[in-house]
Amino acid sequence: MSAPSIPNLLSLRGRGGARGRGRGRGQGRGAGADAPVSRGQAHDLTIQGTDTDAAVSRLSAVDMGYLSDPYARYFVSNLGGPPTRRFPIINRDNLVHSFLAGTEGQEVPSVAAKQIVSLGAGTDTRPFRLFGPQGRPNLIYHEIDFSVTSAKKLKTVEAAPPLASILANRSTGETSDWSSKPLNGEYFCHGLDIRRLSPTITEALPGLRTDVPTLILSECCLCYLTQKESEDVLEYFSSRIPNVAVIIYEPIHLGDPFSDTMVSNLAARNIHMPSLERPRDEEDQAARLKRIGFETTRHLTIDRIWSRWVSTEEKERVDRLEGLDEVEEWQLLAGHYVVVWSFRGDGFEGWRVIG
Repeated sequence: MSAPSIPNLLSLRGRGGARGRGRGRGQGRGAGADAPVSRGQAHDLTIQGTDTDAAVSRLSAVDMGYLSDPYARYFVSNLGGPPTRRFPIINRDNLVHSFLAGTEGQEVPSVAAKQIVSLGAGTDTRPFRLFGPQGRPNLIYHEIDFSVTSAKKLKTVEAAPPLASILANRSTGETSDWSSKPLNGEYFCHGLDIRRLSPTITEALPGLRTDVPTLILSECCLCYLTQKESEDVLEYFSSRIPNVAVIIYEPIHLGDPFSDTMVSNLAARNIHMPSLERPRDEEDQAARLKRIGFETTRHLTIDRIWSRWVSTEEKERVDRLEGLDEVEEWQLLAGHYVVVWSFRGDGFEGWRVIG
């Protein structure tokens, strides 16, 4: 999640007097530069900075050879000099994260339409990879983030011909919404506070299909919401779409000293994650998703994914890039991040054998 000021869902359709309200915390969209900033708004601005960190880490991983992502550098500013190089332990975390995202490319292309909804998408480059020359046909892709982030992404795309050529045929909405019709599908970028999404909202997200298999992505996004808020967001989609799945990637509090250190380090940066307020294990995530209506749920920590899913050849390639002395630190860190994937209905047959 990445920025401060967002219209709610109804304002996208021009309804009611809520137009321009900020992230559910009372910020007026038209407020001047000298308007006071509430505590909630200040926290939202801090969350915006985490997307910048992620973009820099991704580019560092690309530059070192861990990842292949030709679009990463467009979302990192060089005005202050070359981007900061990240240490190997951070690069490896990005490698595993990219590997999980990259499994999409191993799927045999199909003409059947499928849909992805990315929550708190920020500067993610996945749409450019998926809509590129080798992309999957008949794809509907939605990104949801703060209005500032949505507008910034549009400006970045317009200023970079390689990006503009992929997300071509662009159109803009009344607010910070914009969309594109690439050759192999449809793309929508929503400037929207996801905390406004709940199963009680009657308005449909513009462009959202309810008749195709849909994957909801939350990569360190829902963890910034309260449990009720995050469940409302997921129920917004699960109550509308029969064939739906979700992937959640986020830190987890295991009730040990390392977990306490994670929470303290986040607090030092003024970052609050409600999901870390109490110790929980991986089973808690699975139970929560089943309550919401997802039928099949599996989960693995990142260290287990690295061990089970990454090939020996890839591990050896990564080991040759640069040394990693902090092996135990890496294992501790990776053991405190979990990937949970859950699904209901048709369109996710390949997931039944993954675990």
